[in-house]
Amino acid sequence: MSYLVLARKYRPRNFGEMVGQEHVVQALTNALTQQRLHHAYLFTGTRGVGKTTVSRILAKSLNCQGPDGQGGITATPCGVCQACTDIDGGRFVDYTELDAASNRGVDEVQGLLEQAVYKPVQGRFKVFMIDEVHMLTNTAFNAMLKTLEEPPEYLKFVLATTDPQKVPVTVLSRCLQFNLRPMAPETVLDHLTRVLGAEQVAAEHGALRLLARAARGSMRDALSLTDQAIAYGNGELVEGGVRQMLGSADRGHVHALIEALALGDGRTVVETAEALRRDGLSAASTLEEMTSVLQAMAVVQAVPSRAAGADGTDPDAAEVARLASLMPPDETQLLYSLCLHGRGELGLAPDEYAGLTMVLLRLLAFKPAGEGATAEKKSPLKAPAEEPAARATARTASASAPGPVPERAAAPQPSPATEASRAPQSAAPAPVRMPDHAPALQARPGQRVPVVDAPLRRPAADAGPAGDAPPRDEVLAVPLRVQPPPGARELPRETALAPIPPSEDGDFWHATVTQLVLAEAIGALARELALQSQLVARDVDQWLLRVERETLNQPASREKLQNALAGVGHAVRIAIEIGAVSDSPARRNRLAAEARQRAAEEAIHNDPEVQSLMRQWDARIVPGTLKPA
Repeated sequence: MSYLVLARKYRPRNFGEMVGQEHVVQALTNALTQQRLHHAYLFTGTRGVGKTTVSRILAKSLNCQGPDGQGGITATPCGVCQACTDIDGGRFVDYTELDAASNRGVDEVQGLLEQAVYKPVQGRFKVFMIDEVHMLTNTAFNAMLKTLEEPPEYLKFVLATTDPQKVPVTVLSRCLQFNLRPMAPETVLDHLTRVLGAEQVAAEHGALRLLARAARGSMRDALSLTDQAIAYGNGELVEGGVRQMLGSADRGHVHALIEALALGDGRTVVETAEALRRDGLSAASTLEEMTSVLQAMAVVQAVPSRAAGADGTDPDAAEVARLASLMPPDETQLLYSLCLHGRGELGLAPDEYAGLTMVLLRLLAFKPAGEGATAEKKSPLKAPAEEPAARATARTASASAPGPVPERAAAPQPSPATEASRAPQSAAPAPVRMPDHAPALQARPGQRVPVVDAPLRRPAADAGPAGDAPPRDEVLAVPLRVQPPPGARELPRETALAPIPPSEDGDFWHATVTQLVLAEAIGALARELALQSQLVARDVDQWLLRVERETLNQPASREKLQNALAGVGHAVRIAIEIGAVSDSPARRNRLAAEARQRAAEEAIHNDPEVQSLMRQWDARIVPGTLKPA
């Protein structure tokens, strides 16, 4: 007889054998006992946590006939009737499993739904189980929506997926969703102990702990790794053999690394990393083991009562407590973060062991200078209390020390002409000097108020006679920004352009550029150069253009513009200068657009029908919705 792997041999046959999913088992058991059955169930979770197993147990519970053939819907299927044995054997005609990963099209789903019109042949219910349902196409999802919402009373849907985010919300809303959680390492360890006891396989506790952590919450992965470990160890599980099979670093190496980092011993860190390289152990696994130990250290540092281990059975608890006393809590957190993020950097390093060494040495680079095996350990709880005193002492010493006081750069004072040009003509107050005890001023919108600032110290050389206080810097009043009312749209400042005075060169350049743009003779940067430039002067063989931004002055753009001008009969060389532009084709186009916009708005506002609607129905024109035709 062929060998049956542990993951299939010890698959749960009823809800009582399920482990790690008590929240799902309790909900389904109560629903079956009270006969409150939903027509569609959705089971989500990572691989190997029991989605397909729960589906099969649910199908047996719905169709179980009992040992005497008189049973009904039950939460504890008998496992011996015809329906239970056929479902376990995969040959029950009324239980259909569809693998959506390989049958993801609309044709496969329609073929399945065609069977929904027929009543069950043997069982009490038809059960359609669609595994990896997120792999179905959108058309396939749409094809099953109506049947999924209102199926016949004898039909139940069971959907399973590892990625529920890819399932349409229209499907999620029609299903009763259960999230199967990853299993804790302790739960996996207990189940492996029972399975190996039934198999009569000798196993060390440390080996089972390694397998439980390597499973990462998946019971199927744990049983598959156990099968591999039994074959590797020739019928027995030894911690050393399992560690070598998994490529995991020995906890002794991990403890040595953390102790060397705590003492600032870079030589030991590098030598231990080289030993890991020689033994062929995984660098990623080493960092994973370090994060596990550092997490336990952080717990011990925060809760000293946990130093003996959560349940007293952890053989590394004493070593973790010793390491926790060697490293301050802040360095523990820093090293944990470095190890956690360092795992993602291993693929970017020249080789993973070089990346591992750099991750380990990074903490030594962050340690304070002079801190090592004999240096006094820093106390993170005492440092904040000592720091203010040290700062106060430093400030007192610097204030009493003789020497010139560096002069602060005073803010440039604007000239009267500049200030007059900035401020409105109706309000041009003189600079105001405010005393230190001046009360806060209540300003109205648009009012210009004085700004109060601390006085700036003058250097000793500029001080006046003895006894004269240094003069205070004058602060100029600035206008307050008026907040627009709610709903009002504040237009950009560039919308209001000054009118362009007519000029022969401006009209000629605008007409020429418009001709080039309409003919699509220029594009991209050359078009922007032409539109944003002003024709300053025209000579026989050279034209002078002016632009405001240096980025427009590119040799390639000038050459393309010259070639385009030559194509319309202007074989000239273009020279460009940087300066203020008052007349450009872009500005003229914008002024023309604004004029058309104003004309369109005036036409709408002056329309008799629009005015009638506004008077009778209190209608309003939404700003920004009017566009000229």
